[in-house]
Amino acid sequence: MWTMELSYTLKHNKKLRKMSLPIVVIACKVFQGLLEKYFPNGRIKQITFLEYGLHSIPKKLNGALQEQIDKINEPSVIVLGYGLCGNGLHQIRSDKHILLIPRVDDCIAIFLGSYQTYLQQFNNFPGTYYLSKGWLEAGSNPLDEYQKYVQEYGSETATWIMYQQYRNYKRLAFVVHQNSELITYGQKAKEIADYCTRWGMKYEEIIGSNTYIRQLVKVAFALDRAGEDFIVVPPGGQLIQQDFIR
Repeated sequence: MWTMELSYTLKHNKKLRKMSLPIVVIACKVFQGLLEKYFPNGRIKQITFLEYGLHSIPKKLNGALQEQIDKINEPSVIVLGYGLCGNGLHQIRSDKHILLIPRVDDCIAIFLGSYQTYLQQFNNFPGTYYLSKGWLEAGSNPLDEYQKYVQEYGSETATWIMYQQYRNYKRLAFVVHQNSELITYGQKAKEIADYCTRWGMKYEEIIGSNTYIRQLVKVAFALDRAGEDFIVVPPGGQLIQQDFIR
């Protein structure tokens, strides 16, 4: 959401309009390949990828992001490669910077290419658990979780925990952007799908899109083109949960 406060600031502050603020990227590692591919070489000052899985503890994600933002001394346009992520971005402060954030609940809409595509998938196939290249690399999937729980609690307790977490899912969808991902990760995805059949999950492969990521890169260099798919937080502002509501 393009904020009125920032719109007014850019329109009336000639100095700010003429400034070419450096661009800094702070993103989840699931987006590393995409962001490195589409951000022009030499056009960003700094890019930092944070560990997988921070979103599983929203408070931890919030603290890690704020720490990274606070370490940046020069006023910058900071691109956050995250969605709301379980409310992990609620009350993130911009300080002296401008923040640019995709207006999505989580990374799935970004991998699919648009919020509209995500809604279509959600309406047509509720109860979908999504896999991606990044999450497979991180070991964030039902099969790896089960194996971890077995080591910690034993097979009986692990089975009960997994049933409570996944019993309402009906589909396992692997979102891929190119054929090489299927070649490299397809077998692993199918092993996970075989395990998830115990809850009646059906397996499907979905072709994702780089449209959202490409648009994010363009908007980083032209904030007045943010539109409804992005949130822009001005200097001294704060990101809140309501900003993500459409």
